[in-house]
Amino acid sequence: MEMTTTPTTAGDPPVRRDPPGSAGPGKRPGTGRSQGAGGGSVPWLLLAPCLAVLALVLGYPLTRLVTLSFQKFGQPQLWGFQAPESAGLDNFTAILGDGEFWAVVLRTIVFAAGAVILTMVLGMLIALLQQRVSGWVKALINIALVASWGMPILVAVTIFKWMFDTDYGVLNWVLSRIPGVDLIGHNWFASGPQGLAVIMLLVVWGAVPFVAITLTAGLTQVPAELEEAARLDGAGAWGVFRHVTVPILKPVIVMLATLSVIWDMGVFPQVFVMRNGHPEAEFQLLTTYSYDKAFVVNDYSQGSAIALLTVLLLLGVIAVYMRQMLKIGEVE
Repeated sequence: MEMTTTPTTAGDPPVRRDPPGSAGPGKRPGTGRSQGAGGGSVPWLLLAPCLAVLALVLGYPLTRLVTLSFQKFGQPQLWGFQAPESAGLDNFTAILGDGEFWAVVLRTIVFAAGAVILTMVLGMLIALLQQRVSGWVKALINIALVASWGMPILVAVTIFKWMFDTDYGVLNWVLSRIPGVDLIGHNWFASGPQGLAVIMLLVVWGAVPFVAITLTAGLTQVPAELEEAARLDGAGAWGVFRHVTVPILKPVIVMLATLSVIWDMGVFPQVFVMRNGHPEAEFQLLTTYSYDKAFVVNDYSQGSAIALLTVLLLLGVIAVYMRQMLKIGEVE
């Protein structure tokens, strides 16, 4: 391949011009094109091991769940005495026509909504508090949050069972110190609403640390100049929080609220262990209800159908989350 030079004015050195298609001095032709063509596959190659593990861990159980929900599958089929029979939509028809199922759905939604609201409010209050305390107090708060977050669920359940015990519960003793209050011997699990309120506190106690730590990190990204400008315009503490802090933290708040809904609607060990492995009817949530149908009544097909409906309900929550995030992206 020949190289040409172009004459210039007197005293100037000739200008070197590479032929068309040349990659320039010191470069091999086609190098940039090959890198661009392979660059799009690199992220997928890096994600391939993770995707393979997810397909193995989640793909088969989900496929099996869908298959069982459309079959007649009980103990005879489990032990191989009878072959599984196709049931079509009979399992879903029976479940959707059962008033007990809808009562469980309503109870689960109320439980999750209460837990999410309480978690987000307490988490935000703790995050705001950490902005206004000294460094060593903030360190103590973070240590307490991490210790609470890292505590195993079974240990937390044991502590709460002792705190709310009928005969030896410390909470009954403390509340009975209040004039006019007598809760000695009070059974918090005698009724469903009170018992679920205790379990909700247990769930919130374990969920607040993650929310508080995440919001604390998010608050560090709120420009102090905007808050100061809002105060100069006459906004009070609530006005600054509502019109400055919340809009900036909205993506984080939406993400945390969505994750909290998913986690709180999937609560199982807290209810199961708190009720000694046999949750009463008024304590049943979707997860425990599905478990009882499958492993107590031995109707695995209906248990799978309830679990599949729960998955679809959670997918609806995720769809709302994605829509909100897309709206936030369009605004930005």
